Amino acid sequence: MTDLTTLYLGHTLVNPLIVSSSPVTRDLDLVKKAEDAGAAAFVLHSLFEEQIEAESLDLHHHLEAGTESFAEATSYFPDMRAYNTGPDGYLEQLRKVKAAVGVPVFASLNGTSVGGWVRYARLVQDAGADGVELNVYDIPTDPAASAQRVEDGLMELVRAVRREITVPLAVKLSPFYTAPVNLLARLKDAGAAAAVLFNRFYQPDLNIDELDVVPHLKLSHSDELLTRLHWVGVAYGRVPIELAVTGGVHTARDVIKCVMAGASTAMLTSALIRHGVGYLSHILTDLRHWMAEKEYASVGQMRGALSLGKVPDPAAFERGNYMRVLRQGVGPSW
Repeated sequence: MTDLTTLYLGHTLVNPLIVSSSPVTRDLDLVKKAEDAGAAAFVLHSLFEEQIEAESLDLHHHLEAGTESFAEATSYFPDMRAYNTGPDGYLEQLRKVKAAVGVPVFASLNGTSVGGWVRYARLVQDAGADGVELNVYDIPTDPAASAQRVEDGLMELVRAVRREITVPLAVKLSPFYTAPVNLLARLKDAGAAAAVLFNRFYQPDLNIDELDVVPHLKLSHSDELLTRLHWVGVAYGRVPIELAVTGGVHTARDVIKCVMAGASTAMLTSALIRHGVGYLSHILTDLRHWMAEKEYASVGQMRGALSLGKVPDPAAFERGNYMRVLRQGVGPSW
C-alpha cells in the first residue's frame, strides 16, 4: 500500500495536499467536500491586519477592482465586506471549520507589523487553530528601508508571535528577499517551524485612460512552480525548517516535483477554483498511480530526491546548469 503520509507543523497528514488560504474555507459545504475528496489540512482564509486595526475602510474597493475582467475569479472572490468578516467573525468561522472536519486547520494572519498580531495569534489558538500561518504581505516602498531592516522587522514579528502561542508557527514569504536560504535559517532561529514558498502578489495594471492603478486577480498556472522548486530544492537538507509550496500546484506531477525538491506539503487554491474541490481526488489518484509505477513506497522516500543538497556544491551545480541552458539556446536563431 502506498504511504502518502507526511509531517507538517507537528501533525501527521494523510497526504501532502493542503487547501491553502482562500475563500474556499469560508464555505462549510466546500470545506466538507474538500475533506471528502482528500484534503489533508486547511489554511483558513486570512485575517487582515487592516481588520485588526480597523483601518483602510476602502480596502475592499481596491482589492475588488478588476475582478470583472476575469470570469473565473468573480464567483470565488467576493467583495471585501463579505470576504473579511472581521476578527470576531473570523474566530467564529475558525470554530465552525474545526467542528466540521477531522483534519488540521491552520489560521492565517495577514499583515506587516506586530500591532494586534500577537493578541490575535493567541485568540486563534484559543479558538482551536492547530497552527498559525503568518502571511507576510509586505511591499517595502520606503527608500530608507534597507533589506536588513525589512528582514529584522520580520524576525521581530515572528519572535513576538512565537512567545505568545504554543501551537506551531509557519511563515508565508514572498520570493523577493535577497538571500532566501539565510532568511529561512533566521526564521527557524526566531521560532518558525515551517516556511511557505511563495506568496503570490496581485500585480497592478495601469489604466492609462482613467489614470488609475487597477489591481486584478489572475489564477496561477504550473509554470509559476519553477521559482518555488528552485528555492525549496536549494534549502532542503541545509536549513532545518519544514518547507511547503504554494503557487502553481495544479497536477499530481506538480505535487511530485514539490516533494522531490524537498517540500513536506503542496498547497492548492487556483486548481480548486478552476476544477472544483473534488479535483483533489483526481490528483491523489494520479499521485498513487505514478508512485506505484516508479516503485516508490512512500512520500518520505521521494522527499528531497531532486534537491540540490544531493550534490556537493549547489552553487557550482546551479552555475553549471545556467551555462548549459545558454549553450543549448532556444532555437536556430541562436
